[in-house]
Amino acid sequence: STMFLVGLSGGIASGKSTVVAVLRELGCAVIDADLIAREVVQPHSKAHQQILQYFGTEILLENGEINREALGDIIFSQPEKRRLLNSIIHPEILKEMLKQILKYFVLGYRYVILDIPLLFETRGLTKFMRYTVLVYCDPPAQRARLMRRNGLDAAAADARISSQIPLEEKLQWATHVIDNSGDWESTRRQVLRLHARLEDSLDFLWARLAAGAAIAGLGGLVFLLLRHLIS
Repeated sequence: STMFLVGLSGGIASGKSTVVAVLRELGCAVIDADLIAREVVQPHSKAHQQILQYFGTEILLENGEINREALGDIIFSQPEKRRLLNSIIHPEILKEMLKQILKYFVLGYRYVILDIPLLFETRGLTKFMRYTVLVYCDPPAQRARLMRRNGLDAAAADARISSQIPLEEKLQWATHVIDNSGDWESTRRQVLRLHARLEDSLDFLWARLAAGAAIAGLGGLVFLLLRHLIS
């Protein structure tokens, strides 16, 4: 392949958005799975209708959109409901991610960063990633940040954190780690080093040396596929 994928993940309140902001400043192609998740459940979408069928209209806001906080309270306390919701929205998210990956391929990007909050929980997606990046912070900092950010008490924060695989466990699966336990400047320096490492990787070098004719031929085919998927 002339383009490789980098999976970026973390834990709730570990500071992944901070890392993504720096990557975007550097001009990296970033696909935000959480943003896509919001888009695929907009009113009148297939996923929106299925969610209402299983969770009822009490999770709706006045404008017809899904109340993410209300739905979150349900799925964090009921694992079977969380699995049901994932079975509804994950296929829609994957289809949209594929469209965006193809778009970046056609535009000539050599690698794409997939910002996927539950990358290590789903595990199935990691096999498509050349590298995986974990945004880590120590557990006390994670808990304090979540309580402050969401206005939660300790018990509610712990319930949210425990619904995900512990960051300590995710460390063993990541090929790169950004430690966000310290200040912003420390995190930024680590992201800059990661960016340089990705650009200097053999995968990136190989991609840049790939034959232009082959890229053009494949690009035309992918463009037709992209048009078909979007239509």
